[in-house]
Amino acid sequence: MAPTDETGQSSRQASPFGTTPPGRPPAEGAAGQGVGMPRWLPRAVLLVLGLYAVFQLGTWAFHQLTGLLINILIAFFLALAIEPAVSWMATRGLRRGLAAALVFLAVMIVSAGFITLLGSMLAGQIIKIVEDFPDYLDSVINWVNTHFHTDLKRVDVQEGLLRSDWLRNYVQHSATGVLDVSAQVLGGLFQLLTVALFSFYFAADGPRLRRAICSVLPPARQAEVLRAWEIAVNKTGGYIYSRGLMALISGIAHYILLQILGVPYAPVLGVWVGLVSQFIPTIGTYLAGALPMLIAFTVDPWYALWVLIFVVIYQQFENYMLQPKLTSKTVDIHPAVAFGSVIAGTALLGAVGALIAIPAVATLQAFLGAYVKRYAVTDDPRVHGHRRGEPGRPGLFTRARQVWARRQGAAQDDSDEPGEGSSGSAGGQ
Repeated sequence: MAPTDETGQSSRQASPFGTTPPGRPPAEGAAGQGVGMPRWLPRAVLLVLGLYAVFQLGTWAFHQLTGLLINILIAFFLALAIEPAVSWMATRGLRRGLAAALVFLAVMIVSAGFITLLGSMLAGQIIKIVEDFPDYLDSVINWVNTHFHTDLKRVDVQEGLLRSDWLRNYVQHSATGVLDVSAQVLGGLFQLLTVALFSFYFAADGPRLRRAICSVLPPARQAEVLRAWEIAVNKTGGYIYSRGLMALISGIAHYILLQILGVPYAPVLGVWVGLVSQFIPTIGTYLAGALPMLIAFTVDPWYALWVLIFVVIYQQFENYMLQPKLTSKTVDIHPAVAFGSVIAGTALLGAVGALIAIPAVATLQAFLGAYVKRYAVTDDPRVHGHRRGEPGRPGLFTRARQVWARRQGAAQDDSDEPGEGSSGSAGGQ
């Protein structure tokens, strides 16, 4: 019969050496439960490894498809820009695909004509510069000989240039870079075709795309998506059309100036100034005016100065009179916000980001205006730029107008007094 716990405890305490004898080893099942690996650990390790592999695969795929995603983004904004014209044609009985094709055909014809004219202008100017290069070189050599008392000759300068190492290296690099340029041109044409294809499908199948998106959403979300789509179409289309109208006005104005001055290629330069000045905000006018100034300088240096003066004056007219009236109902963005958005878009996506930055910011601003609740602003002097407790003082021009009005009133009173007296005397007679 096994001893009870009490007898076993007493026997352990009564050891002859005064120590507690070791107990029995635990059972194998108990040891396995305390030391073995948990059942969930292999699954957790496999799950972590799988998520890491999926993350790496997604990152690799995103980097590989970045060019395609950018092209799709450009195509989407281009489709939003032509959506009003396509919808206008579709509501008048024309099939939507045919309407989109007509709009794209018009855009392609205008773009091809502009590129052809601009290329011919640049080729003509390059040929003229090459032909007149000996005369320019002679004038520079004569100036150097006159002011520095040297005896340079054009033949010596030409031989020195032809035998120089930097010219030889430049020719070699240019010859090896022809293939790179050709590859870049082919890649640009492929990207252009990709953007045109996606833009056509987005514009032609816009209703079908909206139905496909709304079919996976509840009715309340469908209304929000359609509202956001409408805001994006209105803002993007309004931006393109308002900028196009301002580009037309700017091009006509600069064409008239260049035609009066007798600058060659005045129509192409007018189109150049109109497009560049409107689709690059704030500084686009000055960048676009550099090319007409350069060509006008080849005709007469004073013509370049007149072009610069006209560009500066027209920029002020456009900023303070023309642009507020044309963009008040389409895209009303502060110039600082527009300039900052272009810089941010350029930093993120390069030239593409610069083109789509303003429509994107205008759409975001419209979303904020539609969904953000606004409150009435308190009538506090600090809102108007004054310190608290101090009444706002009128500005210099306001005080000048008040003084002028008082003087005009006093002069009117002085002129009225003799008239009243003479009329009274005449009545008395």
